[in-house]
Amino acid sequence: MQAEVWLLELDETPGAAFPAGLDTTVLDARERERAAAFVRPADRTLYTAAHIALRTVLGGLLGERPGDLAFTREPCPCCGLAHGRPALAVPGGDLSVPPPLHFSLSHTRGMVLIATAPVPVGADVELRPAPETVADVLSVLHPRERADVEAEEEPGRRAAAFGRIWARKEAYLKGLGTGLGRAAHLDDLGGDGDVGDGGEGGHGRHPEGWTVYDLPCGPAHHAAVALRSPRATTRPPALHHLSPEALGDGAVRGGAVPGGAVPGVAVPGGAAPSRA
Repeated sequence: MQAEVWLLELDETPGAAFPAGLDTTVLDARERERAAAFVRPADRTLYTAAHIALRTVLGGLLGERPGDLAFTREPCPCCGLAHGRPALAVPGGDLSVPPPLHFSLSHTRGMVLIATAPVPVGADVELRPAPETVADVLSVLHPRERADVEAEEEPGRRAAAFGRIWARKEAYLKGLGTGLGRAAHLDDLGGDGDVGDGGEGGHGRHPEGWTVYDLPCGPAHHAAVALRSPRATTRPPALHHLSPEALGDGAVRGGAVPGGAVPGVAVPGGAAPSRA
């Protein structure tokens, strides 16, 4: 099974129509509770749409009804507690049984990213940071990453360089299962990339045993996916765009589509590989 990436773009401009008729019946009690805890309606809807999209994609790939999927957490590599990578629950809750599919979910204003793979995977999507934000947090990066960012003299390109590196770093740390519980300066995910086009550059550095891909997602965002697999055995993920209409009442409960496809999907091409 090849790694796959699913992008859902959401128009959050004032007056724009958010996905109508979201089928929240597929969410479990914990997801509904977390959604209700958001103060801002836009944050609540983004979280809801992201989790419905995740269930839609996984249900389509596995031939399961989205609402029947159950999730768990793998042990954290740092402390051993159950707050590591999210995973599909297996019957009986036996963590020694590998899940049928690995996945990672990320969302930020205007964008949802889902990655699936036969190996551990991490995905991250970020809004491009403001130049002042870059100045405030640049010190947390690996020294070589800081050098990459500081090599850009124009503030906009410096922000793009930082955004690309940060998305790659978060994707890798999510793939490990540590998240930011592992210090950000320990790993070098930088390297040459064409940051002027919104982060679609295909070159970069990555930790041993992992392959990191930059994902094309437009000028306002940066996205990346990390796979626990060496470059020599890894194919670039298949990149799909998920339509908001696929999350509406009826479309989600319609179940899996033959061949593992999901309603409302267009397939424009593959992701750009990261090569050291």
